[in-house]
Amino acid sequence: MNCCNRMFKAITVTCILALLVEVHTLDNGLALTPPMGWMAWERFRCNVDCENDPDNCISESLFTTMSDLLVSEGYADLGYKVVSLDDCWLANERDAEGKLQPDPLRFPSGLKALGDYIHAKGLLFGMYEDYGNYTCAGYPGILGHLEVDANTFAEWGVDYLKLDGCYADPVEMDIGYPEFGQYLNATKRSMVYSCSWPDYQRELGIIPDWESIIKTCNLWRNFDDIQDSWASVTSILDYYADNQDSIIPNAGPGHWNDPDMLIIGNFGLSYDQAKAQMALWAIMAAPLIMSNDLRNMDPKFKAILQNKEIIAVDQDVLGIQGRRLSKEHGIEIWTRPISPTEENFYSYAVAILSRRDDGMPYKVPITLSKYGMTYSLGYKVTDLYEGIVLGEFDPDAEFSVFVNPSGVVVLRCDLIF
Repeated sequence: MNCCNRMFKAITVTCILALLVEVHTLDNGLALTPPMGWMAWERFRCNVDCENDPDNCISESLFTTMSDLLVSEGYADLGYKVVSLDDCWLANERDAEGKLQPDPLRFPSGLKALGDYIHAKGLLFGMYEDYGNYTCAGYPGILGHLEVDANTFAEWGVDYLKLDGCYADPVEMDIGYPEFGQYLNATKRSMVYSCSWPDYQRELGIIPDWESIIKTCNLWRNFDDIQDSWASVTSILDYYADNQDSIIPNAGPGHWNDPDMLIIGNFGLSYDQAKAQMALWAIMAAPLIMSNDLRNMDPKFKAILQNKEIIAVDQDVLGIQGRRLSKEHGIEIWTRPISPTEENFYSYAVAILSRRDDGMPYKVPITLSKYGMTYSLGYKVTDLYEGIVLGEFDPDAEFSVFVNPSGVVVLRCDLIF
């Protein structure tokens, strides 16, 4: 979550001190496929009113409940393992020893106990903090406390850390994020490191140091926070497509572009739009981090999130991020190279996305060779939402699909051996 007002304060003393520290990159061997899980922010925001809204406030109870549901509703078995706090879990002040502490009324058992509960479910414990004086919501940030905070997270059993960037100078992030990665490394506890570093620099027109980001972070935010609307989803898609030549080369096993959370099952997306978000996030090799209310999931939205074939595309071991190849007549074609492969040929996932609003399904002719699929023995083509094989096609053969307005058709095109 990025600060709505993007208020930044220069902390030059920290910058000077950081220059004196040898910065090592994060070396954790984690996130070889995009992380999957659940995070509080988009759906539950900074609701701290547990007196009047106990079921929906940021509290120990909310995270234990979501942990239970990830397991009992089958999400965990499909790879959704991370249960992550976002902003507003903190007390307003550090404790007497200068350590971060949770709000004592909303997290009465403490965060070590919460982490233990999550781990006992076979899940991973995710944490939120901010490389700044404050978090975006005004709680204590990590500046001036990098080493003690890294050690605290390790003591609590944190497995995944999202580090935001409000109330910090983006210029200093080139030093600060790697420095904190060094302290995480020094704890000897492996933690996935999720950075907001490039997004804050982008807003100021700073060209991110991608070499350092890739070496430091397991995933990173490039663009605006997702909101609960189709307009927000498409703005993210447009940013990624318009900048894909500079963004895509940075992704791969252990280091991923993060277009932000899945909002499927909330209020803002229709059924077809929800299918589109899931499909395009898979094509982009994006982390699949849900932010929704698992207690009240419509079965048809749950089925989207639990589509094993589309999850398999997202989690493909090659780790190649897909791209938009065409945009004509309101129809976009996105493709992603996936396994299995044969010599220099890939199988592919293809998303045919409609940005039309003319009220009826649109017929889209497909010729695989137009989109780089030239394997002479052809491709077995499967519709991943319908769960049906459309046939086996030579590269130059033409077939058609029908795409609903603001909907998607997702095809898996496997090499025929």
